[in-house]
Amino acid sequence: MPPADSDSLVDRRRLKRRLSLWRTLAVVAAMAAAALAIDAEGDIFGRPYVARLWVTGFISDDSQRDETLARLAKDDDVKAVVVRIDSPGGSVGGGEALYRTLADLAAKKPTVAVIGSLGTSAAYMAALGTERIFVRDSSVTGSIGVIMQTADVTSLLDRLGIKPETIKSAPLKAVPNPVETLTPEGREAAQAIVRDLFEQFVDMVALRRRMERADALRYADGRVFTGRQAKAMGLVDDTGGETAARAWLAETKAVPTTVRAVDVRPDDAGGWLGATLHAIGKSLFSERLSIDGPIAVWHPGLRVGE
Repeated sequence: MPPADSDSLVDRRRLKRRLSLWRTLAVVAAMAAAALAIDAEGDIFGRPYVARLWVTGFISDDSQRDETLARLAKDDDVKAVVVRIDSPGGSVGGGEALYRTLADLAAKKPTVAVIGSLGTSAAYMAALGTERIFVRDSSVTGSIGVIMQTADVTSLLDRLGIKPETIKSAPLKAVPNPVETLTPEGREAAQAIVRDLFEQFVDMVALRRRMERADALRYADGRVFTGRQAKAMGLVDDTGGETAARAWLAETKAVPTTVRAVDVRPDDAGGWLGATLHAIGKSLFSERLSIDGPIAVWHPGLRVGE
């Protein structure tokens, strides 16, 4: 057989590259077809499952998260919801929104919270919306309280020769304000807001933990507790983490531990494609952290063994 000329070799290489490309596309198409059979929660062909919702990082008001929870409440294949929490807290508005959404969900589906390393302040507030709270012995929880922070930079501005001017409709507008010295009237107005939000938080604890308000108030001095301490105080129900939570669901809610658990995140709201596009968007564009007012957040500098 005569040796192939250079043009024939080039043609063969081009053909091989094309065949490799088409094979790759065929594999991708097959994977996409399989993914289309899986809905946003990972459910395959209507099989029952336990939804595992992850709540991590700073908690803010999140409409996508609320829509995900509303969809879980309507899904007949969802037999229970396990809310995995690892968060130092967040805005009071965000914590309240998640608390109320979880309470609504718990009225329709067996719903439990599992606090991992950290579940404090607004994260603990959110956990109160579930039927039962599980922790590990070493979990850090509690920090029942509210904080509003500002800074007085007027002395610094004086040194720089900068004199800010503020024109407003009333003395308490935009108080506290870093470029104004806080007046006694302004301090009292801000303190009144924090006090009222704190009272609401204590009311939630007393209501959901079925304890006397005086007891809830006694634990609401801002301290954090270990999971074991919180259990002794009645702030949580049991230790043992998700294993204990699944055992409780099996024993009291007829949801066997053999029912598969499927991770659910608000990013999944648009299905597998939506989640992929959202992940790409997050990698290309930085996300802005918006805080909607006073916060209930524990200082995250201390992290207990993870």
